[in-house]
Amino acid sequence: MKLYISVDMEGITGMVDHTQVDSGKHNYERSRIIMTDEANHVITSAFDSGCNEVVVNDSHSKMNNLLIERLHPETQLITGDVKPFSMVQGLDRSFTGAAFVGYHARAALKGVMSHSMIFGVRNMYINDVAVGELGLNAYVAGYYDVPLLMVAGDDRAAIEAEQLIPGVTTAVVKESISRSAVKSLTPAKAGQLLREKTAIALKNRDKVRPLTPPDRPLLSIEFTNYGEAEWANLMPGTEIVPETTIVRFQAKDILEAYQAMLVMTEMAMRTTFC
Repeated sequence: MKLYISVDMEGITGMVDHTQVDSGKHNYERSRIIMTDEANHVITSAFDSGCNEVVVNDSHSKMNNLLIERLHPETQLITGDVKPFSMVQGLDRSFTGAAFVGYHARAALKGVMSHSMIFGVRNMYINDVAVGELGLNAYVAGYYDVPLLMVAGDDRAAIEAEQLIPGVTTAVVKESISRSAVKSLTPAKAGQLLREKTAIALKNRDKVRPLTPPDRPLLSIEFTNYGEAEWANLMPGTEIVPETTIVRFQAKDILEAYQAMLVMTEMAMRTTFC
Protein backbone atom coordinates (compact mmCIF):
# COMPACT_ATOMS: atom_id res chain seq x y z
CA MET A 1 0.00 0.00 0.00
CA LYS A 2 1.05 3.56 -0.71
CA LEU A 3 -0.44 6.47 1.26
CA TYR A 4 -0.50 10.17 0.40
CA ILE A 5 -0.80 12.59 3.33
CA SER A 6 -1.52 16.31 3.00
CA VAL A 7 -0.86 18.18 6.25
CA ASP A 8 -2.36 21.59 6.99
CA MET A 9 -1.97 23.43 10.30
CA GLU A 10 -5.21 25.11 11.37
CA GLY A 11 -6.81 21.76 12.20
CA ILE A 12 -3.93 20.50 14.33
CA THR A 13 -4.56 19.74 18.01
CA GLY A 14 -4.76 22.84 20.19
CA MET A 15 -4.42 25.39 17.36
CA VAL A 16 -6.89 28.26 17.79
CA ASP A 17 -5.57 31.49 16.24
CA HIS A 18 -3.02 33.24 14.05
CA THR A 19 -0.34 33.40 16.76
CA GLN A 20 0.04 29.64 16.39
CA VAL A 21 -0.06 29.24 12.60
CA ASP A 22 1.75 32.38 11.38
CA SER A 23 5.52 31.95 11.10
CA GLY A 24 6.04 35.51 12.31
CA LYS A 25 4.14 35.04 15.59
CA HIS A 26 5.38 33.97 19.00
CA ASN A 27 3.56 30.61 19.25
CA TYR A 28 4.56 29.29 15.82
CA GLU A 29 7.73 27.34 16.64
CA ARG A 30 5.91 25.41 19.35
CA SER A 31 3.10 24.71 16.91
CA ARG A 32 5.51 23.29 14.32
CA ILE A 33 6.54 20.61 16.81
CA ILE A 34 2.92 19.66 17.56
CA MET A 35 2.10 19.63 13.83
CA THR A 36 5.09 17.42 13.03
CA ASP A 37 4.35 15.00 15.86
CA GLU A 38 0.71 14.80 14.77
CA ALA A 39 1.71 13.98 11.20
CA ASN A 40 4.14 11.42 12.55
CA HIS A 41 1.41 9.56 14.42
CA VAL A 42 -0.43 9.07 11.13
CA ILE A 43 2.74 8.14 9.25
CA THR A 44 3.85 5.60 11.85
CA SER A 45 0.42 4.00 12.02
CA ALA A 46 0.35 3.78 8.22
CA PHE A 47 3.63 1.88 8.15
CA ASP A 48 2.47 -0.32 11.03
CA SER A 49 -0.73 -1.05 9.07
CA GLY A 50 1.11 -2.40 6.05
CA CYS A 51 2.00 0.64 3.94
CA ASN A 52 5.35 0.28 2.23
CA GLU A 53 5.50 3.90 1.07
CA VAL A 54 4.22 7.13 2.64
CA VAL A 55 4.52 10.53 0.92
CA VAL A 56 3.77 13.62 3.01
CA ASN A 57 3.04 17.03 1.51
CA ASP A 58 3.48 20.05 3.80
CA SER A 59 0.35 22.04 2.91
CA HIS A 60 0.28 25.11 5.18
CA SER A 61 1.20 28.67 4.20
CA LYS A 62 4.76 28.66 2.74
CA MET A 63 4.66 24.86 3.08
CA ASN A 64 7.94 24.51 4.98
CA ASN A 65 6.56 23.92 8.47
CA LEU A 66 7.16 20.22 9.13
CA LEU A 67 10.40 19.35 10.91
CA ILE A 68 11.88 16.63 8.74
CA GLU A 69 14.28 15.43 11.43
CA ARG A 70 11.33 14.42 13.64
CA LEU A 71 9.54 12.36 10.98
CA HIS A 72 9.58 8.57 10.60
CA PRO A 73 12.84 7.81 8.75
CA GLU A 74 11.05 6.12 5.82
CA THR A 75 8.86 9.17 5.12
CA GLN A 76 9.19 11.06 1.84
CA LEU A 77 8.46 14.75 2.43
CA ILE A 78 7.35 17.30 -0.17
CA THR A 79 8.16 20.72 1.26
CA GLY A 80 8.50 24.32 0.13
CA ASP A 81 6.78 26.78 -2.18
CA VAL A 82 5.93 27.35 -5.10
CA LYS A 83 4.23 24.02 -5.95
CA PRO A 84 2.20 23.72 -9.15
CA PHE A 85 -0.50 21.81 -7.26
CA SER A 86 -0.04 23.29 -3.80
CA MET A 87 -1.76 21.16 -1.15
CA VAL A 88 -1.96 18.09 -3.42
CA GLN A 89 1.47 18.29 -5.01
CA GLY A 90 2.80 14.84 -5.89
CA LEU A 91 -0.56 13.08 -5.80
CA ASP A 92 -1.07 10.62 -8.66
CA ARG A 93 -2.65 7.29 -9.59
CA SER A 94 0.02 5.24 -7.82
CA PHE A 95 -1.49 5.86 -4.37
CA THR A 96 -3.81 3.45 -2.58
CA GLY A 97 -5.46 6.31 -0.72
CA ALA A 98 -5.06 9.76 0.77
CA ALA A 99 -5.33 11.25 4.24
CA PHE A 100 -5.79 14.93 5.05
CA VAL A 101 -4.41 15.92 8.46
CA GLY A 102 -4.80 19.24 10.28
CA TYR A 103 -7.70 20.30 8.04
CA HIS A 104 -10.33 22.93 8.79
CA ALA A 105 -13.81 23.93 7.58
CA ARG A 106 -14.32 26.00 4.45
CA ALA A 107 -14.91 29.74 4.51
CA ALA A 108 -18.37 31.01 5.53
CA LEU A 109 -18.91 28.00 7.80
CA LYS A 110 -18.49 27.70 11.53
CA GLY A 111 -15.16 26.21 12.53
CA VAL A 112 -11.88 27.21 14.10
CA MET A 113 -9.89 29.40 11.67
CA SER A 114 -12.27 28.43 8.85
CA HIS A 115 -11.23 29.77 5.44
CA SER A 116 -10.71 28.74 1.82
CA MET A 117 -7.11 29.39 0.74
CA ILE A 118 -7.22 33.13 1.51
CA PHE A 119 -9.38 35.28 3.77
CA GLY A 120 -10.73 37.13 0.74
CA VAL A 121 -12.79 34.11 -0.38
CA ARG A 122 -16.37 33.74 0.87
CA ASN A 123 -17.33 30.67 -1.19
CA MET A 124 -15.91 28.40 -3.88
CA TYR A 125 -17.88 26.07 -6.12
CA ILE A 126 -17.17 23.26 -8.56
CA ASN A 127 -20.31 23.46 -10.69
CA ASP A 128 -22.97 23.72 -7.96
CA VAL A 129 -21.01 21.96 -5.20
CA ALA A 130 -19.63 24.26 -2.49
CA VAL A 131 -16.05 23.31 -1.68
CA GLY A 132 -13.17 24.52 0.42
CA GLU A 133 -9.62 23.27 0.52
CA LEU A 134 -10.80 19.85 1.69
CA GLY A 135 -13.33 19.38 -1.09
CA LEU A 136 -11.19 20.74 -3.89
CA ASN A 137 -8.23 18.62 -2.83
CA ALA A 138 -10.48 15.55 -2.60
CA TYR A 139 -11.66 16.21 -6.17
CA VAL A 140 -8.05 16.20 -7.39
CA ALA A 141 -7.51 12.90 -5.60
CA GLY A 142 -10.67 11.61 -7.30
CA TYR A 143 -9.34 12.66 -10.69
CA TYR A 144 -6.53 10.18 -10.09
CA ASP A 145 -9.00 7.57 -8.79
CA VAL A 146 -7.53 7.89 -5.30
CA PRO A 147 -10.05 7.74 -2.41
CA LEU A 148 -9.81 10.11 0.53
CA LEU A 149 -9.66 7.60 3.38
CA MET A 150 -9.26 9.87 6.41
CA VAL A 151 -9.65 13.49 7.47
CA ALA A 152 -8.23 14.71 10.78
CA GLY A 153 -8.98 18.12 12.22
CA ASP A 154 -11.75 19.93 14.05
CA ASP A 155 -15.34 18.70 14.31
CA ARG A 156 -16.56 20.99 11.51
CA ALA A 157 -13.97 19.70 9.07
CA ALA A 158 -15.15 16.18 9.93
CA ILE A 159 -18.76 17.10 9.16
CA GLU A 160 -17.73 18.63 5.84
CA ALA A 161 -15.75 15.52 4.91
CA GLU A 162 -18.59 13.15 5.83
CA GLN A 163 -21.07 15.13 3.73
CA LEU A 164 -18.81 14.93 0.67
CA ILE A 165 -17.44 11.41 1.00
CA PRO A 166 -19.58 8.55 2.35
CA GLY A 167 -17.56 6.14 4.46
CA VAL A 168 -14.59 8.43 5.10
CA THR A 169 -12.92 7.97 8.49
CA THR A 170 -12.67 11.15 10.54
CA ALA A 171 -10.47 11.92 13.54
CA VAL A 172 -11.78 14.86 15.58
CA VAL A 173 -8.97 16.28 17.71
CA LYS A 174 -10.86 19.42 18.82
CA GLU A 175 -14.37 20.85 18.91
CA SER A 176 -15.01 24.39 17.71
CA ILE A 177 -16.47 26.87 20.19
CA SER A 178 -15.93 29.87 17.94
CA ARG A 179 -13.60 30.73 15.09
CA SER A 180 -10.80 31.29 17.61
CA ALA A 181 -11.68 28.97 20.52
CA VAL A 182 -11.89 25.20 20.85
CA LYS A 183 -12.19 22.35 23.31
CA SER A 184 -9.15 20.27 22.41
CA LEU A 185 -7.64 16.92 23.19
CA THR A 186 -4.09 16.96 24.49
CA PRO A 187 -1.39 16.03 21.97
CA ALA A 188 -0.92 12.67 23.72
CA LYS A 189 -4.61 11.76 23.44
CA ALA A 190 -4.82 13.11 19.90
CA GLY A 191 -1.84 11.00 18.93
CA GLN A 192 -3.52 7.87 20.24
CA LEU A 193 -6.71 8.74 18.35
CA LEU A 194 -4.84 9.43 15.11
CA ARG A 195 -2.99 6.12 15.23
CA GLU A 196 -6.24 4.24 15.83
CA LYS A 197 -8.16 6.09 13.13
CA THR A 198 -5.38 5.68 10.56
CA ALA A 199 -5.40 1.93 11.10
CA ILE A 200 -9.20 1.85 10.74
CA ALA A 201 -9.13 3.99 7.60
CA LEU A 202 -6.61 1.73 5.89
CA LYS A 203 -8.48 -1.40 6.93
CA ASN A 204 -11.70 0.04 5.43
CA ARG A 205 -10.05 1.42 2.30
CA ASP A 206 -12.15 -0.68 -0.08
CA LYS A 207 -15.37 0.80 1.33
CA VAL A 208 -14.60 4.37 0.21
CA ARG A 209 -15.07 5.58 -3.34
CA PRO A 210 -13.04 8.43 -4.85
CA LEU A 211 -14.77 11.81 -5.11
CA THR A 212 -14.98 11.91 -8.90
CA PRO A 213 -14.92 15.44 -10.35
CA PRO A 214 -17.08 16.54 -13.30
CA ASP A 215 -15.47 16.26 -16.73
CA ARG A 216 -15.58 19.99 -17.51
CA PRO A 217 -15.87 21.73 -14.15
CA LEU A 218 -17.03 25.30 -13.80
CA LEU A 219 -15.00 26.97 -11.06
CA SER A 220 -16.75 29.85 -9.29
CA ILE A 221 -15.10 31.89 -6.57
CA GLU A 222 -17.09 34.43 -4.58
CA PHE A 223 -14.79 37.06 -3.11
CA THR A 224 -15.55 39.33 -0.17
CA ASN A 225 -14.68 42.52 -2.04
CA TYR A 226 -15.17 43.69 -5.63
CA GLY A 227 -11.52 44.72 -5.83
CA GLU A 228 -10.51 41.12 -5.24
CA ALA A 229 -12.80 40.02 -8.05
CA GLU A 230 -11.20 42.59 -10.36
CA TRP A 231 -7.72 41.27 -9.62
CA ALA A 232 -8.83 37.64 -10.12
CA ASN A 233 -10.50 38.60 -13.39
CA LEU A 234 -7.11 39.58 -14.83
CA MET A 235 -6.48 35.89 -15.41
CA PRO A 236 -7.36 35.03 -19.03
CA GLY A 237 -10.51 32.99 -19.46
CA THR A 238 -12.29 34.36 -16.38
CA GLU A 239 -15.42 36.47 -16.14
CA ILE A 240 -17.09 38.42 -13.34
CA VAL A 241 -20.76 37.62 -12.87
CA PRO A 242 -22.48 41.02 -13.25
CA GLU A 243 -23.42 42.80 -10.03
CA THR A 244 -21.59 40.23 -7.88
CA THR A 245 -18.09 39.48 -6.59
CA ILE A 246 -18.17 36.02 -8.23
CA VAL A 247 -15.48 35.17 -10.78
CA ARG A 248 -15.99 32.13 -13.00
CA PHE A 249 -13.62 29.99 -15.01
CA GLN A 250 -14.63 27.16 -17.35
CA ALA A 251 -11.95 24.51 -16.99
CA LYS A 252 -11.16 21.55 -19.20
CA ASP A 253 -10.63 19.34 -16.14
CA ILE A 254 -10.23 19.58 -12.36
CA LEU A 255 -6.47 20.03 -12.61
CA GLU A 256 -6.92 23.17 -14.71
CA ALA A 257 -9.64 24.36 -12.30
CA TYR A 258 -7.29 23.83 -9.37
CA GLN A 259 -4.47 25.83 -10.90
CA ALA A 260 -6.93 28.54 -11.93
CA MET A 261 -8.03 28.76 -8.29
CA LEU A 262 -4.40 29.18 -7.21
CA VAL A 263 -3.79 31.99 -9.69
CA MET A 264 -7.08 33.77 -8.95
CA THR A 265 -6.59 33.71 -5.18
CA GLU A 266 -2.96 34.81 -5.45
CA MET A 267 -4.01 37.74 -7.62
CA ALA A 268 -6.88 38.63 -5.27
CA MET A 269 -4.46 38.93 -2.35
CA ARG A 270 -2.99 42.02 -4.03
CA THR A 271 -6.11 43.99 -3.12
CA THR A 272 -5.52 46.70 -0.54
CA PHE A 273 -8.00 48.43 1.77
CA CYS A 274 -7.89 51.68 -0.21
